Amino acid sequence: MKVHQRYEWTYLYAFFARPKTGEVHWLILPTVSAEVFSLALENFAREVGAGKRKRILLIVDQAGGHTAKKKLRVPEGIHLEFLPSHSPELQPSERLWPLSDEGVANRHFEEIEELEEALAERCVALGDQPEVIRSYIRYHWWPNAA
Repeated sequence: MKVHQRYEWTYLYAFFARPKTGEVHWLILPTVSAEVFSLALENFAREVGAGKRKRILLIVDQAGGHTAKKKLRVPEGIHLEFLPSHSPELQPSERLWPLSDEGVANRHFEEIEELEEALAERCVALGDQPEVIRSYIRYHWWPNAA
């Protein structure tokens, strides 16, 4: 019996603008690479108004796309701080994936666009639930800074 399995992938990026308020910026992109992460950073910087007068510190893991110095373009006003290697427990966004997965888990999508639409709907719904986001991303040792 011949079986032809074919998969298409899509990736959900999440940026926290204000962990205290539960504000998250989501972006659905077709791949993971330094070039695509650069585009995601540009989009995030534009959305939050990062620049000469407003600086944003992003805490990121050491995934290849985050550390590719020659290919990565970091917009003005965005500064990356890298977590220690192999420490996903320190990355707040890791705690969000179960929430985003709820909108697509145990469902079949004929087309990748259907999956992306379901993810987008889930992200919009989560945007209306900042208290849920906060409950997932807060660490007991974080200061109560804005």
